[in-house]
Amino acid sequence: MRFDFNAYDFANTASGADAIAVVDAQGALTWDALLAATRSWEQQALRAGVSAGVPLVISGHKEAAFLVAILGCLRLRVPFVPVDVINPPERIARIGDLVRAGLRYDAQAGAFAPGCASPAPLAEQGLAYIMFTSGSTGDPKGVQIGRESVTLFAGWIRDCLNLGPAPAFMDQMLFSFDFSLFNWVGALELGGACVLCPRETIAQRDTFVRYLADNRINVWASTPSFVRQQLFNPDFDQAHLPLLRVFVFGAESLTPTLAEELWRRFPAVRIINSYGPTEATCSTTWVEIDAALRGEAPNPFPVGRAKPYAGVFIENGEISIAGDHVMRGYLNRPDLNASRMFTRNGKRGYRSGDLGEIDARGLVTFRGRIDDQIKLHGYRIELAEIDAAIAALPGARAGATVALRRPDGAIIRLIGFVEPAAPGPAGLQPLPAALDNWKAALGHKLPPYMIPSELVACHRFPTTSTDKADRKQLERMYLDARLSKKPEPQA
Repeated sequence: MRFDFNAYDFANTASGADAIAVVDAQGALTWDALLAATRSWEQQALRAGVSAGVPLVISGHKEAAFLVAILGCLRLRVPFVPVDVINPPERIARIGDLVRAGLRYDAQAGAFAPGCASPAPLAEQGLAYIMFTSGSTGDPKGVQIGRESVTLFAGWIRDCLNLGPAPAFMDQMLFSFDFSLFNWVGALELGGACVLCPRETIAQRDTFVRYLADNRINVWASTPSFVRQQLFNPDFDQAHLPLLRVFVFGAESLTPTLAEELWRRFPAVRIINSYGPTEATCSTTWVEIDAALRGEAPNPFPVGRAKPYAGVFIENGEISIAGDHVMRGYLNRPDLNASRMFTRNGKRGYRSGDLGEIDARGLVTFRGRIDDQIKLHGYRIELAEIDAAIAALPGARAGATVALRRPDGAIIRLIGFVEPAAPGPAGLQPLPAALDNWKAALGHKLPPYMIPSELVACHRFPTTSTDKADRKQLERMYLDARLSKKPEPQA
């Protein structure tokens, strides 16, 4: 059995009904049980007043009930709005108001709750979901993704990635983080299993590895930062996860250092790198790191070539994307739509705000964010470029850079953070001896004005809810450490 993202319905129902389809911390659902649970949810939703075209907010974490509600929405043609309970209640309520959702489904309680006071159908018809990202105005902005976009995405996983029959996907990313789409869409399209990994399970590293092994994980998709956290566990290797055969990365730059450490622990594993903003349905480019690319070891690795249905090009240094997988626009934000969207060869287009370049082979390399660009002493600097250089230092696993500012916003100096490959206590620590000459080493790759004035070791970078290095938290840790220092004794 499988879920067909062309028809948006269960297919091949006569075979594989007893196979595992979804796993969470409470247990497992077979394909037959998933179908029954979805039908039951649909009846509950219709009795509660859910109707086609009117968005439904779904709140929860990594419960099977969350995924059941998503499938029910897709079958009923109800645009779903996923919101993790990591968000404060006020933000969840605000999202409900922005989409004018009549109801919210609480996946943890298994119950419907009132939504906004004046629910209404969306002006944009045929949406699969609306996913919210942070907005510069202080209000989150809603990305409207059409059903046709999810169909294309599922087809790419099915036809291009060669993940094998009925694979089991590790899914630890929040449903409100678009990269999670890869796991549950991939698992269900291929008739495999989606193994949901809640925060509580992940926090216990030995329990986490056993949980993955017990559920026979084949495919691991995450940010590089999340994998780096797992490398502190010596049991994160092929011996303990013998069926894990593919890593898929996205949302951050992938370095040769991390890839080589993975190959050391998982010698036969495939590594796929990908790229794509939320506005382009999770991913637009992909590449497998084959022997030739591994030998070149560019830092960072390219994020790949355009998918068959995508157009990717560089305009004024910015990655732009066109195709039917591009969003239908931001919800109720004509100002953003006017500045970020365009039409190219009859297809929707999106200016990503990401910097990049394309080589003669069609491989795209990500070079940072336009809005991560800073100006220091008259020079324009991309922090992502410094991050990559720090990550390439001897004994380094990852790098991050923070621009310290005065109250008026002027940049004072750059502080670099390095995550050593060797294990150590959490938090800020002195640099290991291998990095004594870090400034000279960075000087081989960066001009003097891009070299941080200080480099600090930090085991286990703090991460955001989407598993990226949290620059703000690193800055707070740095400032707290400096303020807590006792003054030098006076002569």
